[in-house]
Amino acid sequence: MRWALVKVCLAVTAMVVIAFAVPLGLVIKEMARDRAFSDAERQAATIGPTLTVTTDSQELTRAVLSTEPGGRGRLAVHVPAAEHDGSRLEIGTRRATLDDLETVRTSGRAAIAEVSGGFALLQPTALGSGGTAVVEVFVPEDEVSNGVGTAWLVLAGVGIALIVGSVAVADRLGVRMVEPAQRLAGAAQDLGEGRLGTRVPEEGPTELRSAAVAFNSMADQVVQLLANERELAADLSHRLRTPLTVLRLNAASLGEGPAADQTRAAVEQLEHEVDTIIRTAREQRPQTQGGPGGAGAGCDASEVIRERMGFWSALAEDEGRTVRLAGVDRTVRIPVARPELAAALDALLGNVFRHTPEGTAFAVDVHHSGDAVLVLVSDAGPGIPDPESALARGASGRGGAESAVGSTGLGLDIVRRVAESTGGDLRIGRSVLGGTEVRIWIGLDGGPAERARRGHRVGRRSDKRRPRGVKGGNTEFRRAPGPGPNL
Repeated sequence: MRWALVKVCLAVTAMVVIAFAVPLGLVIKEMARDRAFSDAERQAATIGPTLTVTTDSQELTRAVLSTEPGGRGRLAVHVPAAEHDGSRLEIGTRRATLDDLETVRTSGRAAIAEVSGGFALLQPTALGSGGTAVVEVFVPEDEVSNGVGTAWLVLAGVGIALIVGSVAVADRLGVRMVEPAQRLAGAAQDLGEGRLGTRVPEEGPTELRSAAVAFNSMADQVVQLLANERELAADLSHRLRTPLTVLRLNAASLGEGPAADQTRAAVEQLEHEVDTIIRTAREQRPQTQGGPGGAGAGCDASEVIRERMGFWSALAEDEGRTVRLAGVDRTVRIPVARPELAAALDALLGNVFRHTPEGTAFAVDVHHSGDAVLVLVSDAGPGIPDPESALARGASGRGGAESAVGSTGLGLDIVRRVAESTGGDLRIGRSVLGGTEVRIWIGLDGGPAERARRGHRVGRRSDKRRPRGVKGGNTEFRRAPGPGPNL
């Protein structure tokens, strides 16, 4: 495209230069010719007064020699015999033919005759006796074309300069157009080869800038979609841990024997494979913060919590755990999809069963106010000695709700993303039961985008703004420090 633009500009400029330079060169040549013959006419007119007075040979000779062209042998006077005592009088050197002289004298009009080495201007002049003489002025060829060659060279130089300048400008314009296009093509190739961080500078003409903006937006969407797919794979894999926990507990109660050992080994192998899937997905770049529930998603939190607690209560009874559920006696609508809230609860309750001893009590409390819902999941286990590390993405804590080796670091991440999608947050502290308490703050006044528009900041609520009717008690909360939690 660059060379095509240069060729087009070269052709157009060349045509314009030719269209103007050729007529202008011809005009200059004609002007030089007119100037030379105008000077010759003026010089011929200087002899006119003398011819009106006398036709004496000596007087005419002196008059001719007194002029510039006469002194250089370029001026001649031809008096016919009828006007000069019967003989033809010629002063100076004659170059024109007798026929040309007779034609001019008879017609009475000036004429230009081509002679050897140039041209002869034949000017008829009236005599005092009533006849007509012819004054001949010789104009050399070099005077007729004087300055024409120089003018043509100047025109040619100007034309070449215009052509070179236009080609240079076209080349620069071509570079401005081609380089952004090449960068765009290269970035598209890099993106196709898997380099997802490739972006294009938004430079160049308006159309290419728009293309660069569209490409960058598309690349961001691709990265976002891939990240969402990875997170979805990790989330779905993590949800498998709920039935795996049940299988593990049931397998533990099978007693001894080959079949029981094989069942427990199969459950452990399945847990290992699920953990591998989760870790592989989590090794990729995390997605941008977004609402897991999606636009317009919502559910009754009380109904979902009662349903999941019904499932886990059966397992708790088998292990001798005391279970307490409070605050789910009325409908509480929250802007979270039902599967997402169920996955978050299963992640927390599964951690209790997985990482606390059998017989450890746990409780779920729901508090509702005008603008938020607070869900507290507490246990009587040993607690988490370092909540900040537990909430740090990718670093499992030691002790408490999720202290066991093999934690994927995704459980609390699922819970936190659910909370932050509504403008809330997640905190870990010590519960009144003596173990870990996980507090999920679910906002009811919109997600992060809506809260940002209202001047709030996601995950930055002050403890002074607790929902009405919710007391902090003796519970110590630790704010989640990182961009996403851990377990």
